[in-house]
Amino acid sequence: MSFPSLQDFPDAAPLLARLAIDLAAMLLLVFGLYYRRYRDKELVTAAALFNVFIFAVLTVLSKVDFGLAAGFGLFAILAMFTLRSEPIGKTEITYFFGSVGIAVICAVQGTTLPFVAAMTSLVVGGAWIIDHPRVLQSVDGIRITLDKIDGHALSDPAVMRAELSRRLGVDVMSYQITALDYINDMARLHVFYRKS
Repeated sequence: MSFPSLQDFPDAAPLLARLAIDLAAMLLLVFGLYYRRYRDKELVTAAALFNVFIFAVLTVLSKVDFGLAAGFGLFAILAMFTLRSEPIGKTEITYFFGSVGIAVICAVQGTTLPFVAAMTSLVVGGAWIIDHPRVLQSVDGIRITLDKIDGHALSDPAVMRAELSRRLGVDVMSYQITALDYINDMARLHVFYRKS
């Protein structure tokens, strides 16, 4: 396997243009949409850094002889990170994947700059429309931690929803248990509710 040198980049303008499109689209998606709506600094940092890292790795890999087996190995390493991480919600993983997808779209060689710009616009525009508060305004979600595990959390979801509605003062539509800690008698929930 040979590594690229400066001679492999005779014209850096297309690479810089792809990088500019990547960074602009990632900033709009992660900071302009996700952070403004959810205020999750940890996921924003991870998604932005993964975007930059993946763009750099794929740009280098497009210039070297890189086998399919090595590519699968790279994704296996990435999968290990996700398996050892704390679980994140569907919305968070979708924005995270969008950030990674933007990096892949921008870094893969063989596509034209207008096509790259159109595809990244599709990703950002799709996220803006589909996750817009006015589109899905009827139900909100919040993560809560209970200092006591309710006996109905698993056995009777209807009773648990009623108890959560009473405690929170909203109409709880559903909830998802993300962690049960019997040592500390604590439960973490993702609660989906509608304001009364």
